[in-house]
Amino acid sequence: MQTVGFIGLGAMGAPMAENVSDAGYPLVVYNRTRSRTEPFAERGEIVADSVREVAREADVVVVVVTDDEALEAVLEGDDGVLAGLTDGTIVLQMSTVTPAATEAAAEAVRDAGGQYVDAPVSGTVGPAEKGTLTVLAAGPDDLLGDVEGVLGAIGEPIVDCGAVGDGARMKLFVNLLLGDMIGAFAEALAFGTAQGLSYDDMQTVVEAGAVDSPLFSIKGENIAADDFEPRFPIDLQFKDLRYAVEEANDAGVPLPQTAAARETFSAASSMGHGGEDMAAVVKFFEQVAGLSVGDSES
Repeated sequence: MQTVGFIGLGAMGAPMAENVSDAGYPLVVYNRTRSRTEPFAERGEIVADSVREVAREADVVVVVVTDDEALEAVLEGDDGVLAGLTDGTIVLQMSTVTPAATEAAAEAVRDAGGQYVDAPVSGTVGPAEKGTLTVLAAGPDDLLGDVEGVLGAIGEPIVDCGAVGDGARMKLFVNLLLGDMIGAFAEALAFGTAQGLSYDDMQTVVEAGAVDSPLFSIKGENIAADDFEPRFPIDLQFKDLRYAVEEANDAGVPLPQTAAARETFSAASSMGHGGEDMAAVVKFFEQVAGLSVGDSES
C-alpha cells in the first residue's frame, strides 16, 4: 500500500486526507498551522516537520494549497518538496492554479527525479467530506493508473482531462461558470427584493423552472439563513475568476460576464467579506443598494 503525503490540511485538504486514510492508505501530513495536524496525530498518522520530510517519506505527495505562489513556495527551497523527492515519487497537485504554474511545477518535479499528476478537484467542503468531489485528472495514463486508488478515495467521477495543464484548464472552466452563476443569482435576488418580491416565492420560481440548479437551492437556503460559513470563500472564487480572465486574455477570448463577476467578488472582498462563503457576494448588493435579501441582515 502506498504511503500518501498530504501538504495542506485546510477546509478541503483535511477531509480529503481523512478519506484517503479511511481507504487504508498510511499518511504523513504537514500543515503550516500545526494545530490542523492534531486530528491526524490522534489517528496515529505521521506528522512531518517540513514538506521536505513529507516528500522523503511518501510514495505519493498530495498538494492542496491556495494559489500559484503557494505551490511554488511548497516546491522550492531547502525544505521544499523538490529537496526531499526520491526517484519515482509521484506529486499529485490538487490545488486550483494556472496552467502555466502546474506545467512549471511538473517540469521542476521531473527534473528532480519525481513524477507529476495535475488533478485539481471540483466541489466544496460537503463533497470533500463525503468523498464525492469531481477529480479533474491530467497526466500520462500509467501515472493516472498508479494513483487511481488515491483519487478514488477523494472523489468520483475521475475525469481524464488530457495532458498536464489540462486539469488546471478544466478547473478554471468550471469555476468560471460557478462564479458567473452565483454572481448572477445574488444580483437577481437583489433585484427581486428591490421590487418587493417574496424571497420564498423567488426561490420557488427558480427551482420550478429551467434555471433550476442545486447551486441555487443550496446557496438560496444559506442566504435565507444568514449562513455564510466558508464552504468556498469569496477570496478564492475571486482568485479563480482572475486566473480565468488572465488566461482568456492570453487566448484572445472575451469574457465580459466573467470580468463583471470578478469585479463584484473583488468589491465584496474589499467590503470585508473575503473570508465568507461565496454566497456572501449578495452582501455587495445589499450594502450598495441599502436592502436586505431574504432573512439576512445587511
